[in-house]
Amino acid sequence: MQYSIKEEKVKNEIELFKSILDTKRELVIANKNFESAEAELIDYYSYQIKASKAKLDYLIKQVKEKGIQLDMISNLQIGIEQIKAI
Repeated sequence: MQYSIKEEKVKNEIELFKSILDTKRELVIANKNFESAEAELIDYYSYQIKASKAKLDYLIKQVKEKGIQLDMISNLQIGIEQIKAI
C-alpha cells in the first residue's frame, strides 16, 4: 500500500509521540522501582532514570525541531485510530 507524503508525515509524528509516552512510562516505573530498591539495585535504577530522562529530552527536542506542539497528542489520537483502520 502506498502512502502519500502527508500520511507518512502524520505516521512519523504519531510514532514520535508514542515513543515519548513510552519513555515517560519507563521513567515513572524506574522512579517507583528506585524508591523501593534494595541497596544492590539502587545504581541500576539510577542509571535507568538517567537514561530515560536523556531519551525523553532527545525526543522532545525532535518534536520542537519539527515544529510540532506537544498538545497535539489528543488530536493525534484520532489519527492513530484512522491509521490502524487502513
